[in-house]
Amino acid sequence: MDCGETSNNGDIQWCFSQVKGTLEDDVTEADIISCVEFNHDGDLLATGDKGGRVVIFQRDPLSKTIIPRRGEYNVYSTFQSHEPEFDYLKSLEIEEKINKIRWLKRKNPAHFLLSTNDKTIKLWKVSERDKRVEGYNTKEESGAIRDPTCITGLRVPIIKPMELMVEASPRRIFANAHTYHINSISVNSDQETYLSADDLRINLWHLEITDQSFNIVDIKPTNMEELTEVITAAEFHPVECNLLVYSSSKGTIRLCDMRSAALCDRHSKLFEEPEDPTNRSFFSEIISSISDVKLSNSGRYMISRDYLNVKVWDLHMETKPIESYPVHEYLRSKLCSLYENDCIFDKFECCWSGSDSAIMTGSYNNFFRVFDRSTKREVTLEATREVAKPRTLLKPRKVCTGGKRKKDEISVDCLDFNKKILHTTWHPTENIVAVAATNNLFLFQDKL
Repeated sequence: MDCGETSNNGDIQWCFSQVKGTLEDDVTEADIISCVEFNHDGDLLATGDKGGRVVIFQRDPLSKTIIPRRGEYNVYSTFQSHEPEFDYLKSLEIEEKINKIRWLKRKNPAHFLLSTNDKTIKLWKVSERDKRVEGYNTKEESGAIRDPTCITGLRVPIIKPMELMVEASPRRIFANAHTYHINSISVNSDQETYLSADDLRINLWHLEITDQSFNIVDIKPTNMEELTEVITAAEFHPVECNLLVYSSSKGTIRLCDMRSAALCDRHSKLFEEPEDPTNRSFFSEIISSISDVKLSNSGRYMISRDYLNVKVWDLHMETKPIESYPVHEYLRSKLCSLYENDCIFDKFECCWSGSDSAIMTGSYNNFFRVFDRSTKREVTLEATREVAKPRTLLKPRKVCTGGKRKKDEISVDCLDFNKKILHTTWHPTENIVAVAATNNLFLFQDKL
């Protein structure tokens, strides 16, 4: 699968599919999307926002049968996952913002997903109800209990169809296990356990046990003044249930094998690229921090995202990445101003296509980048309401750094750093991508 149809001039072509959200003028902090995730068959798409809400979209069945197929999604369920809390022991407010959502593989008609804020993880069951029971003996249709002395005969309750109702109910609440803010959750391939990671520790949970977890990684130093790095992301291997990876603010990725020791403080492999001395600067340590790491669907490779690049690693080779893609190299000259406005600390995510042949990640000005690994073609696209007509072909965007600007180019000085694509996800089997831009969810697909 290519990451889009290619035209005669070699450009990758994507077209607009849908946008979910409100107009820019109506944006509130609570509406800003903080995570986005397809489920395992791609029929459902979940988003979490800073207001603690989870919105689930379901693919329109007609969009899968018409030719060409279209990636259109409608609202399926909306529920409040987390509420703001207050830690009285530490006098700290705990935000309701949803940091991560992860789907469990479907085993019955219901769907299950994990959602987390900074401290508490919840397991939600999302189920459908299209039938109701009528004709109870001991209660009225309104639900009021009947007087037993008034019951003169027995009735057989009957099942009647009703309007479809989607219910979301919390099945488990996993709390009180993290001192620091949770940045990652990942469901194991055994579908029985999952991990949660904060700045200094990674815990292993069983989905049926809420009152205890097992600490498998702890990098907290005895003296906190000696702290030199923090955990930035963690993920289980998609096939091997004993393997996990986690990235750090020092630009390293560690592969851990839970078979070698109960406590994975000693990694099995360390993936790190030596820094080019010619690029050494005051900002080197900040921009080398890895904000996201994702293992490929095959389990053979992984991608890491630092501030300026996306790198592809082979799990069999630790010394250097096998591929490296600059995302916005034109910002290297702007690092000073990006440091002053705190943008240099933005945490961009990255994702694989279903076939592992392409990679996607975000940038500023609502730009997102798609890299085709097989052809080495790449494209910069913009998530904007100006193309809000279905099947509209997206025009590749180009950024110029100086000199005379061409007609279709935008100057690096004109980029809007308040508009940023931090959260992206790719459909597991088709070329449909979901991109979160502030409070809007954009859906794009390849031009068929």
